[in-house]
Amino acid sequence: MLDVVCIGEILVDMIPSKPGSYVEVPSFFKNFGGAPFNVAIGVSRLGKKAGAIAAVGSDPFGEFLIHTLKENSVDTSQIVVKEARTTLAFVQLEPSGERSFFFYRKPCGLTADTLLSHEDVDPKYVVQAKILHTSGVALTSEPERSAVFKAIEVAKKHGVMFAFDPNLRLDLWREEKKIHETYERAFKAADIIFLAREEAEYFFGTAEPRGLADQVIKKYSEVKYVALKLGAKGAYVRVRDGEEAYGPAFKVKVVDTTGAGDAWAAAFEVALLEGAPLKKAVRFANAVAALKCTGYGAISNLPN
Repeated sequence: MLDVVCIGEILVDMIPSKPGSYVEVPSFFKNFGGAPFNVAIGVSRLGKKAGAIAAVGSDPFGEFLIHTLKENSVDTSQIVVKEARTTLAFVQLEPSGERSFFFYRKPCGLTADTLLSHEDVDPKYVVQAKILHTSGVALTSEPERSAVFKAIEVAKKHGVMFAFDPNLRLDLWREEKKIHETYERAFKAADIIFLAREEAEYFFGTAEPRGLADQVIKKYSEVKYVALKLGAKGAYVRVRDGEEAYGPAFKVKVVDTTGAGDAWAAAFEVALLEGAPLKKAVRFANAVAALKCTGYGAISNLPN
C-alpha cells in the first residue's frame, strides 16, 4: 500500500550558481525537479509511502532522476524509460530568492516526460493509494495528458482522493482556450486544490482568500479543501464544511523558492493523512516550506 501516488512531469532543474539573468550567470548545476515528484520526495521524507508514475529519457539525466527517487525511498516500479531526452528546466533566480523557468520541453522540443502514455498507467497501482497528486504541467500535451486523466478517473472511481496543483506555466501552452478547457476538467475532479496567488487570479479572478474559497467550493462539487499558498504571507485553507485556517509564514533567510509550493503540498497531504487539525496542518506545511527555502533546489532542504 502507498499513501500518495504522484504522476506527471519529471525533469532536471538547472539551478544557477548565483542570482541574476540567464545572460549574466556563469554556470548551472543539476538538481532534481518536476512538481509532482518534489511532492513525492517530500511525502517520503516526512515518513509516508510515496510512489511515482512518470517517463524519463534513456540518458544520464533519466538515470539521475530514478536514482534520486530511489535514494529518497520513493517507489519507482512505474517509471518508464522513453527513447527521448529527459526534460530540462533552467531556473533564473532573483536576489530575493524568487525564480522563473526556461523549459527544454514540448512545445519547444520533444522530451521524455511528455511521452508518458495511457498504456503506461496501471490502474492497480493507482488504487492502492490514499491520495493521487498531479500538476498542471503534466496536462499541457498528449499523450501525457490522457495518461494523467486516466489515473484521475481510476482514482475517483475507487475513492482515492485527488490533489491538484495547477502549476501554471503559460509558455508551455499553445492556445489559451485549451488551458481553460483542460484545467476545468481537472478542477472538477479534484478533492484538494492548491493555488498560488497568480493562479487564483488567472482562473478565478481573485486571490482574496475567503472570496476565492467561496467561489471554488460553490463551483466544484467534489472539492473538499481549497488551499491558497501566499508565499511570504503564509497560507490559507478552507474546508467544504466551512472550517478555515490561516497561518503566517515562518521568517527564514530565503535562498531559493524553487519547490516551496511542492514542499507545502507534501506536508499538508501528510498532515491530512495523519488526521491533524486544520490549523496544525497549515502551520506544519508552512514550516516545511520555509525550511525548503533555506537551500538551493527543490528538495535539498526538505526535512527528513
